[in-house]
Amino acid sequence: MLPYTPIHHLLLAQLNFPIVATSGNFANEPICIDEAEVVTRLNTIADFFLVHNRPIVRPIDDSIVRIIANQEMVLRRARGYAPLPFSLPDPIGANISPLYQTNLSLAQSWDLSIENPIKILALGGHLKSTIAIAFGWAEPIAFNQKAFVSQHIGDLENPPALAAFQEVINSLSNIYDFQPNIIVCDAHPDYYSTQFAEKLSQQNQYPIVRVQHHLAHVFAVIAEHNLQPPLLGIAWDGTGYGLDGTIWGGEFFQVTETIIQRIASFRHFPLPGGDKAVSEPRRIALGLLYELLGNDLFNSGMNLEFMESFKPQELRIMQTMLNRKLNTPLTSSVGRLFDGVAALLGICQRVSFEGEAAMALEFAINDLETDEYYPFAWLDTPQPPLEMGENRRDFDTPQPPLEMGDNIGNMSYNCRYYLNWELIIKGILEDKINKKPINLISAKFHNSLVEAVVEISQKLGEKTITLSGGCFQNKYLIERTIFRLCQEGFQVYWSQKNPPNDGGLALGQAAFLINHQRFAPNQGKREESS
Repeated sequence: MLPYTPIHHLLLAQLNFPIVATSGNFANEPICIDEAEVVTRLNTIADFFLVHNRPIVRPIDDSIVRIIANQEMVLRRARGYAPLPFSLPDPIGANISPLYQTNLSLAQSWDLSIENPIKILALGGHLKSTIAIAFGWAEPIAFNQKAFVSQHIGDLENPPALAAFQEVINSLSNIYDFQPNIIVCDAHPDYYSTQFAEKLSQQNQYPIVRVQHHLAHVFAVIAEHNLQPPLLGIAWDGTGYGLDGTIWGGEFFQVTETIIQRIASFRHFPLPGGDKAVSEPRRIALGLLYELLGNDLFNSGMNLEFMESFKPQELRIMQTMLNRKLNTPLTSSVGRLFDGVAALLGICQRVSFEGEAAMALEFAINDLETDEYYPFAWLDTPQPPLEMGENRRDFDTPQPPLEMGDNIGNMSYNCRYYLNWELIIKGILEDKINKKPINLISAKFHNSLVEAVVEISQKLGEKTITLSGGCFQNKYLIERTIFRLCQEGFQVYWSQKNPPNDGGLALGQAAFLINHQRFAPNQGKREESS
């Protein structure tokens, strides 16, 4: 890239050759901005320190932008973009949804007015963290109903990152003289942002609303483009807390003026080892094939690279885990499906950073152009019927965790349709065994997912489609999806100024809450949050 500060110009003019410039921090930690701290924290990775007599007020990373469908898509929103505000749309009217949890009935708790607005602190997710502050009124005020989204903070996985998270909240609140009166966060109970929300709620008696991860992705696009229902919101990513006890990540939400419904998803598959499978895609490939073949997988003699990467003892352990359902959570994640296919093809067995396997699978296409795709099927049950002699894992139907006062019969997270990826995986295996080119197999896999989106969109009949979630950072996937949907007469919207990944969750959480600030009392509400 070109130098963007005077010091860069001076350095490059003297050096007269390209340099690699990166931020002053360890991996997964925030940028150091204090020279005393820099000397202490970074003395093992830097030989010299260039300091200045002007203090740095706050750490801000470089923004990252990718061109998608001839338009900018912000992947990391920081320098130059944050905290520029987003205008929040008028409430769309959907007031029934089982996809959030709260200890508050908003309509009963505030006399909302211009003098007494709702002040929202949205705390985002866990990875690629951002936060947002937003304001809402009983009657929409277009020129003032805005959300201010912070710069990229990073992954909330170490003490410096957690300290930066709290500092950004304080800094943004000071800039806008902001004091929240309600908090919104992700539904995942183990996210630091969720736990921080609970702590704030208890200390200050703020009400708290937990919004399902993928619904926040959908509402982020609704907010950015000021959309109105009806529409079909598609959210694909690696991991999101599912309210039915599974891990979601391949979700379709039908949003109308009266209801928000999880209408479709992907057929589940197991993740042997849970989080360990995220860093070892070979485990995901094993889970996919075990879901299809059961124990026959371990006696099939398949000569696949990912199988050979396991030691015999490791395979025995994996088989025991899968048979006994030990630490093998179920997922509908498209991101994990990408990982598994990358491992099946021998592209990537282990990863060193998030998204590495999926990126490698995308890049494997290279410049190949093809319209070929694998067959697939949309089912009206989570599992296809067993065929004669088939030996497939019999999964228990997951149940949502019960909370105080919950009546499980009143909650439904079941979908009308489930994408059965079985024929896609079988087609990939057949092409792999027949030594078809990897770029062709990868392209056919991507094309299959695109055609599945087109087919379900036609089944449901909503003409407005939104695309969000980290999987839609994939240039080939999103551009082909946009092209095919437009070709079939749909209007397509996707994340552009707000990141499609988890960096966009805070905006979506705030937009969801603004939409629901005028609930019919108790509709869609759970009496007590976890």
